[in-house]
Formats: sequence, structure tokens, C-alpha cells
Amino acid sequence: MDLIFGRNKKEQVEPVRAKVTGKIPTWLQGMLLRNGPGMHTVGETRYNHWFDGLALLHSFTIRDGEVYYRSKYLRSDTYSANIEANRIVVSEFGTMAYPDPCKNIFSKAFSYLSHTIPDFTDNCLINIMKCGEDFYATTETNYIRKINPQTLETLEKVDYRKYVAVNLATSHPHYDEAGNVLNMGTSIVDKGKTKYVIFKIPATVPDDKKKGTSPWKHTEVFCSIPSRSLLSPSYYHSFGVTENYVVFLEQPFQLDILKMATAYIRGVSWASCLSFHGEDKTYIHIIDQRTRKPVPTKFYTDAMVVFHHVNAYEEDGCILFDVIAYEDNSLYQLFYLANLNQDFEENSRLTSVPTLRRFAVPLHVDKNAEVGSNLIKVASTTATAMKDKDDQVYCQPELLYEGLELPRINYAHNGKPYRYIFSAEVQWSPIPTKIIKYDILTKSSLKWGETSCWPAEPLFVPTPGAKDEDDGVILSAIVSTDPQKLPFLLILDAKSFTELARASVDVEMHLDLHGLFIPAADGASRTQPPAEQQRDRASHGQEAPQT
Repeated sequence: MDLIFGRNKKEQVEPVRAKVTGKIPTWLQGMLLRNGPGMHTVGETRYNHWFDGLALLHSFTIRDGEVYYRSKYLRSDTYSANIEANRIVVSEFGTMAYPDPCKNIFSKAFSYLSHTIPDFTDNCLINIMKCGEDFYATTETNYIRKINPQTLETLEKVDYRKYVAVNLATSHPHYDEAGNVLNMGTSIVDKGKTKYVIFKIPATVPDDKKKGTSPWKHTEVFCSIPSRSLLSPSYYHSFGVTENYVVFLEQPFQLDILKMATAYIRGVSWASCLSFHGEDKTYIHIIDQRTRKPVPTKFYTDAMVVFHHVNAYEEDGCILFDVIAYEDNSLYQLFYLANLNQDFEENSRLTSVPTLRRFAVPLHVDKNAEVGSNLIKVASTTATAMKDKDDQVYCQPELLYEGLELPRINYAHNGKPYRYIFSAEVQWSPIPTKIIKYDILTKSSLKWGETSCWPAEPLFVPTPGAKDEDDGVILSAIVSTDPQKLPFLLILDAKSFTELARASVDVEMHLDLHGLFIPAADGASRTQPPAEQQRDRASHGQEAPQT
């Protein structure tokens, strides 16, 4: 386990050529760019939680059947401060740090006021976001970092608060066909209100605006939803969209702001201020993108914890949306590093297995319908929405599959009817052991797995001009618990789920979280091949391609 979670990974700044076995499709040209924690020990100090580790970017550049790998730590302000001090001096969600460990309790008290609503970390370790022509490493705070995808160089820091009043934001934005970004964040006690803010960042600056200005300056608030509790907003990791609506789950997994405000002086982490209230409800907010207002009907379901929305779409007057749901918050608890030891697989058992659930929400509620009647008439699902007293609607999901996480889809079907989910298979332990393709229509699945291999989130790349939803390949970075087995990039045929190729690299690869594929036409591989690639080609009698 220490091989995967506990050991700091060395960055591979210069590209290294992978050994390719099998045949990479000739049309697959571009870069797989991924993000995740890579360093958990600084000097004599250690992070408490795996999700706190310093961000390590890595990429696989695929060109003409060859693959080159490189990795580099995000040079965030957090990284620089920690490395300079040779210890952890910037707090992460699961680890409270103190810049001066010699300070006494009175000194801490003076620092306390500046930490009531803290200036969060810019250790952007969760995902990669595309905004216009630029790419950003993201986390769930108000900070993101622009990066150069070719060199993995860290560029400027962007503070969401300069453009929209949010203290926290998701790392799972949505993109429309024009490339505009739709995201959500939480505004904590802003002007006496705590609210959830949906905002849009344009892909380009409008023609009638001043030339040379950044798209960020044209960020607009799309809609605001008041938190049901002023001092205990819901934690959320993602949200859903359809062609006309936004789906937001206000779940009873809540951040206690008063506890957070005193966490620094009490010497506890912000994560300790999160609590799950299993006796409460999960409220389903539906926002009409055309009016930019929530629909008036109040929808709710039972208490649950959702990290990942899969997809959502409209059908016969309903919204169908799919999520990976847990009965409790045990997933986060299991990734404290103290639990990630040699006994992890035996001792760390989820008390709730991640379950793919489909909910159905009626867009038009008959006020004359009887209390207790099912308002869902869609034949494609057994999910129900029962008319409740006070005109509220109680939604119960259809359980589609047990044991999925890190779901991805063919993004051309985002917000639209779809059939296939590509994900990691996770059972009672949170360790991904297989990659799975789940067919929602037939309720069948295809799987890939190999002994001692842990796959990352599988990413679908469509074949150019594809008509079928699953016409393309699956890319997944694979690490191994076997020190004799090199990590590799796996390339599967998305239809048959058979292996097409793998690209093995003799490097220290980390288990990553999320990322994206940049087609060559969108900027990947535009630069001259790295020196190693030029030399490799020359040694094989190949001429370096002109770019």
C-alpha cells in the first residue's frame, strides 16, 4: 500500500518514451493530461489525508503510434512555501498546518481572526479544466492555476473571488458546445447569506466588448440558491445538467461554518467540520437554464452522499439523472493515510458500497394528483416520484448497479439521452480493481482487469466521425502494487473492451484522480517533438515530422 499511497513520487520533467505493445489506432493523436496527489511528506511532516497531497501533473502524448510520458509537480504557492520551509506550512482540508510551530496559544489567538473564513490553499490536485484556449489545474477552493499542457509548467494563479463571490467551487464543471464553462460554488455568509452560486465563464470575449480582455472578466452569475442552513452549507463535488436544466443535490453532508471558524485555534482540520446527518433529507434543486430560476416544486429524497453525477437528460416531461451514491460518508474517512497501510484491504471496508442510482423528477406536477400517487409515467425507469403533503415530491431511485466510481461518458451525450457508462469498479473496498463498461439499456457490463493493477478513471475518446456512442477508445493510467510491473497507459477498444495497446514507462507514476484528453487539433503535440523524440526518430532512421 505504501508503494501506491505513502511514498513521494519523483517527477519526470523531461519526456520519456514509452514501450508500446499492441497497436495504437492511427487516428488517436493528442495528449492525456491528468492530475492527482503525488507528495504526502515534506521534511519530517506528513499530511493526514491522501486527498491533501501536493498536486502532481502528468501527461501521455500520443503521436503516430508513439507515446511520451512526463510529470511535474504543480508549482503552486502552497508547494513553494512547503518546500522552502521543508515542512507543511499551508493547511489542506484534512491537515491543519501552522506557519510557526513555536507559537503559543496566545499567538494563535491573534492569527485566529484571519482564519475564520480562511484563505484556502492553491494546491490544485483534483482535475484539469479547459477555459477558452487555456488549461487550469483545479481543486475545490477559490483558487485555480493556469498550466502549460505541453511542458506542465505552472503559470498564473486565478482567484474566482475576483469574478464571482464564491469561497469554494467544484472541480467538475460542464461545457456547452461553444466551450463555455458552467460551474458551481458556495458563497459563505456573503452579506449575511450563505448560498450556492451557478456561474458561467465564456469561452471567448464577446465581440462588442473591449479587445484583449480576459474571458474571466465576463464571468456571470447564472443563478443563486439560498442554503437551507446559513451556517451549515452542503458539501458537493459535482452537479448535473440537461439541455434546459441544472440538477443540484443539497445533501445532508454539511460543513459547519462555526466549527470551521474555530478550527485553527482548536488545532483541528477543516475536514473535522464536515458531518453527515443521516436522519435528514437530500433536496433536489432543478434550475431552469432559460429563466435562470429554480422550478417552484420542492423535490427531495433520502439522505445520501454523492460525489459524482454521471449524466442527466430530459424525457417525456421528466428529468432523469444518474449519480453514484453512498449511504454515508465512509469513503472520505477511509483515505486518511493512517488507514492506508498493509492491512488496508482487510481493515478498510466501506459501510456503504457506491451505487449507480437513477432518479426521475417530473417537470410539471399535477396539483390535483392524490397524495401518495406516483408522478412518473416514463416507461424506461422504475424510479418513482411520490406526491407528498404540502405539494412536495418524494423521489425514490432505481438502483442500476452496485460497485461503480469515477464515472465517465461519451461527452457528446452530456445532458442528452445516453447508454454507456465507463468507470472504475469498486466493491466494499474503495480500491479500483477493474474498469467497467455498463450498458444502461441492457443492464449488462464488460470488464477489464489484471492482477495487482489499479486503474485510474477511464476516459472515453471518440473515433473521428463516429456515429455509435461507444465508437472510440478508453484511456486509463494503470499503476501496480507489484514492484516488478511497470506502470502503463492502457488503451481499450470501447465497443468490445478488448485491449488494443499499452504503453509502459519506467517511472514512478502516481494514482491520479481526474483529467482530460486534448486532441492534437486543440493544441496537444503542436510543439516540436522533445529532444529525446528527435533523437529516437533519428536513431530509427525517421525524420522528425514538421509541425
